Amino acid sequence: MTMSVHDARIAIGMLARGDKQHDVAAWFGENQARIVEASKGAFGTTEAAPASELPPKGSPGLKGRRLFAFTQKAIAALEAGDSDKALGYLRDGAARFTRAE
Repeated sequence: MTMSVHDARIAIGMLARGDKQHDVAAWFGENQARIVEASKGAFGTTEAAPASELPPKGSPGLKGRRLFAFTQKAIAALEAGDSDKALGYLRDGAARFTRAE
């Protein structure tokens, strides 16, 4: 898959932030070679995206599993009729997902 200029800027920004190369590759569903190519300008830029545009730091796999667990709790709370509790689970899950670990 060819990365867009926008994706390349995000990948370069993630590398500049200190993210592990394999985490960056996993975020895009690419292999690490594409990330190296992006860092060398193969996709039209060597400019890094600003920190405000970067996804959360860390492996998306673990973060995704944690977020899924929070959504399962929220679904159970909704099925039990407790929308306040469900909203709390969703807020907690979103906060945990965006936390840099």
